[in-house]
Amino acid sequence: MKNKLIIFTLSIIIVITGCHKKEEIKAQWIRETFEAIKSGVYPDLKAISWWNENWDNTLLRLDSSPEALEAYRSEVNDTLFITDALFNSAKLIPAPNGIYHSAFPDFGSTEDIVSADRIQEFEQLAQKKIVWAYFSNNWTEGIVFPMQAVETIHNAGRIPFIRMMPRSSFDEYRPDSIYTMERIINGDFDSALIVWAQEAASLPYPILVEFGTEVNGAWFPWNGIHNGGGITDQYGDPSYPDGPERFRDAYRHIIDICRREGANNITWFFHVDAQPEPNEWWNDIKYYYPGDDYIDWVGISTYGSLSPKDDPVSFKEMMDFMYPHIKEIAPDKPIAILEFGITEY
Repeated sequence: MKNKLIIFTLSIIIVITGCHKKEEIKAQWIRETFEAIKSGVYPDLKAISWWNENWDNTLLRLDSSPEALEAYRSEVNDTLFITDALFNSAKLIPAPNGIYHSAFPDFGSTEDIVSADRIQEFEQLAQKKIVWAYFSNNWTEGIVFPMQAVETIHNAGRIPFIRMMPRSSFDEYRPDSIYTMERIINGDFDSALIVWAQEAASLPYPILVEFGTEVNGAWFPWNGIHNGGGITDQYGDPSYPDGPERFRDAYRHIIDICRREGANNITWFFHVDAQPEPNEWWNDIKYYYPGDDYIDWVGISTYGSLSPKDDPVSFKEMMDFMYPHIKEIAPDKPIAILEFGITEY
């Protein structure tokens, strides 16, 4: 009986200890991530932006647990993380001795329900201001410049960061029925894009913009797999994979339009995911990159995991893989962690 009691007691201890460790997974990931960021191993990392949302029960919000919230607050309180941006000729430039702190402050599942209250809520959670507020400009209702959202963010004293999302629906892992890269290149949407550019140019302040978020991820319709994949002889350079080449040229086309319309107040970001899909030669980010003449910053998504069913991947592991690839194609560009987070276990 005594032996059984000892075994039973040990079982309880193991269960309790296991639960405690599970509750600490997110908090520990946050601490280890900030440790890697602050280590100086990635010297061109000049901005971070937490993705604060629980879409599809991903539990990415900072307040998913008291432990996670406290870990983030403690780490981001470091003076290394700054909240005042520097600009040169209306272009965001990296701070010489700091890393910008920013966020997607839970603008809803469509990523475009922008309000000053949500910005303030995130800053109260983090106990730190943000430099930019990140949101999506979905093309589900057509290509329209998101003036109201931009003005809301600007009036809140933050920098608007627009994600141009060429999608007519939120379906994943399939081509878009309207906004293909080839149609953008061919000028099918130029009239709307010109108006978009003119409205951007009319702003008396700078904005940040990216086109084609996480381009090396097959979940989005602008990924190469949905626009020609690794075929090389149906478009452009016969030695170049057509899918990425079409994205590259579509992005260049959009930037060219904005420049012609005088939208020189835009800082352009190229955004990739640290865990590419599919794992094919042609899905290398070098094939998508529009070039240094077009891009000002390179951004990365680094999610530890999006579901408790998945084992977490360390930030360092993701960065050790992707950072050298970025420095190979854009050695002189500052890098931003445009999305990072992990689910609550």
